[in-house]
Order: sequence, then C-alpha cells, then structure tokens
Amino acid sequence: MDKSAKTRLAALESLRGAFSSRLLCDFLIERRLTISDCLERSLRKGGGEEQAAAATVCAQLCVQLGGGDESEEGFKILRPVLSAIMIDGCASVAARQSCARALGMCCYVSAAEDGEDLVKSMSHLECVFNTSYPNCEGTLPTPKAGAPGLHSAALHAWALLVTLCPASRLTVLLDLHLPKLQACLESSDVNYRIAVGETIALLVELGRDIDREFEDSDQLCECLKGLATDGNKHRAKNDRRKQRSVFREVLHYIENEDFTEEKIRFGVEGIYIDSWMRRRVYDAFKEVLESGVRHHLQFNPLLRDIFGLGPPLILDSSVKASKISRFEKHLFNSAAFKARTKLRNKVRDKRADVM
Repeated sequence: MDKSAKTRLAALESLRGAFSSRLLCDFLIERRLTISDCLERSLRKGGGEEQAAAATVCAQLCVQLGGGDESEEGFKILRPVLSAIMIDGCASVAARQSCARALGMCCYVSAAEDGEDLVKSMSHLECVFNTSYPNCEGTLPTPKAGAPGLHSAALHAWALLVTLCPASRLTVLLDLHLPKLQACLESSDVNYRIAVGETIALLVELGRDIDREFEDSDQLCECLKGLATDGNKHRAKNDRRKQRSVFREVLHYIENEDFTEEKIRFGVEGIYIDSWMRRRVYDAFKEVLESGVRHHLQFNPLLRDIFGLGPPLILDSSVKASKISRFEKHLFNSAAFKARTKLRNKVRDKRADVM
C-alpha cells in the first residue's frame, strides 16, 4: 500500500474504471485475496473519499468474480468493515452511502444459501434507514445534512436483498415496514420520497406474488394520488416533475397491477424491464457498474444468468444481419426470466429454514 492518499485514490479510480468497462474475471481469480486485502486497508484507514471509492470497487469486484465461492470468500472478508463504516455516525456521509450500496450488491451476488449473511446485512441496512421512520408520536424526525441520501442508498440496497427472501420472511417484512414506509412518503426530501415510493411498489408486488389476496390500503392510494399530482409551489419545478412521473407509475401499478415496460438494448440483444423487482435489480447493477452495465450484460456470465440471457453470444456477420421480431424477443425474454425466478425461489426455500 502506497503511503500517499492521493496515489491510493488514483489507483482506486483506475480500478473502478477498469472493472466497469471490462470483464477481468480470469485475471482477478488469482489476485482476489491481494486486492481484497488492499481494499480492506483502504476502508479501515483511508479518509472519506478513499473509503467511498474502495467500497464501490468492492462491489465491482464481487460482480467481476461472479456468484461462486471466490466471490463469497471475498464478501466474508469485506462485509464486517462495510457494515461498520455504514453504521458509524462519525464516518463521512459519502463513504456510508457507498458502503450501503456495496453491502447490498455484494450480499446479493455472494450471500450463501444458508441465509446468515443475508439476515445480517439486511439488519444493518435497516438500522440506517429506520432512523427516518416516524417516532412513537407519529412525527417524522428532522433529517440531518446528508441523511436523506444515506437513507435512500440503504433503503435501495435493502430492497434489493428483499427480493432474495423466502415467503415466510417476506410476510414479516411487509407487516413491519409497509406502514412505516407509507408515513415516510411525507418526507421533506424528494429523492427519499421517490426511493420510498419505489420500495413500496416492490413490496406490494412481492406481497401479491406470495398471496393473490394481498391488498393495499385506501389510505396508501390517496397518499400516492397526492404525490402523483403534487403542484406545491414551495418545491422546485424539476423536483415536482420527477416526483409526479414516478408516483404516477407507482399508483398505476398499485391500482391496476400494470407496470410500464422498458427495454434496455445492448449489442444485438435486449432485456425487458417489466416488473418492480426486475427494475430494482437492474438499477442496482447500473449504480455499481455505471456506463459499463451494457458491456457486462453482453459478456458477464453473472448478469446474463440473473437476467436469463444464457451464455454470451458469439456472432458472425451473417448472424448479426438476421433479426427476430420484437414480439419474439419479448416472449423469449419473459420465458427466460420466469425460469430464473423459479430457480431463485428454490434458493429462497432453502433460506426459509434459517430465517
């Protein structure tokens, strides 16, 4: 480790760019312990900026290594320090946010089937965003500087991990968190309100998956309608526009179970984002991989497995020239994702015994 913080930070930024734009799994397999050790030192001893960069590289390293034993081994080393920084009120907000995102992604990719790491990671994330919940009198706390951004990062990471939980655990989480999250829709921060709204939509979707009789409250719909048509002049115009757009979509799903489909193209392929769960998973990888997410969708076996794309395509010019119809692509994509969901449900059943 170089003694210069500036040199270490520059090295981390170089790794961040390389891990985002290229697939380096074979290169990293033999060097994973050395890199993990360096990242752990940066997290423990570095300043806020260095810690934030190191946490992002931790998440990228897990994505590069895939969901195998090597990735799990690295997560076992890094999880305690990521959690410690995230819940440390004296650490910089940027570092805590980055550690929250990294903890969620690393756990999603690397958590073992026994569910122990999943339970611990979710518990630590809850400790962070729980502080935004209303007190015993039903009043929302006044947020400190930077707190809404931290709460949003922790909530998004927690929501990603919720998608791995078995049905028995989901029922408990829905009963515990939905009422409190509904109260957080009154938050003064627009980005946190949006994060809460998206998480509520995801929880409702998961609730309907395990119980077709699952119902949302009329009070929730009224609150969502207010946010979807908010014309409060005290809020910035861009904030109002962004909020109305998201909450119109959330309300439309809650009332009609209809999700606005989006297609992500990369090379000659594409995936359909056709559910809140699929959107949360895609957004999480996009936050970590940034502009390189499409490259990883093309070539990274982990992402291709998660999104049901199969092995990376090897195309010659004749294959590139032939295209199937949009409808055929959609049918293939939907079938592949259903197969992936069934596989994950089997893993959920194994975790249910632990939780």
